[in-house]
Amino acid sequence: MTSQSQGIQQLLQAEKRAKDKLEEAKKRKGKRLKQAKEEAIAEIDHYRLQREKEFRNKQTNVMGSQGNLSAKIEEQTTETIRNLTGSYHKNMESMMKKLLSTICDINPEVHPNFRHAV
Repeated sequence: MTSQSQGIQQLLQAEKRAKDKLEEAKKRKGKRLKQAKEEAIAEIDHYRLQREKEFRNKQTNVMGSQGNLSAKIEEQTTETIRNLTGSYHKNMESMMKKLLSTICDINPEVHPNFRHAV
């Protein structure tokens, strides 16, 4: 009977060791999964940052050229306004004189189509 109880004890110990090894393997697997997940997240973040940087560079190139175009248009508009204002101040006096002379200098004449009633 002692040999049977020794055999049972050995089986129970073997079962306990197997159970411990299983638990340890599960812990290692969980740890490895967690580590793989962290590595994947880090890789995804790195990739996202890289793509965002490329996007910002492209956006800067495109928007930068539009910004330069906008600045050129603004500069041309300002120059045109400056030229028109200068032309206005330069020609205002002479135009006012022409208008006033046309309005105020009246030469009364009889129209050629007017028939004198007799």
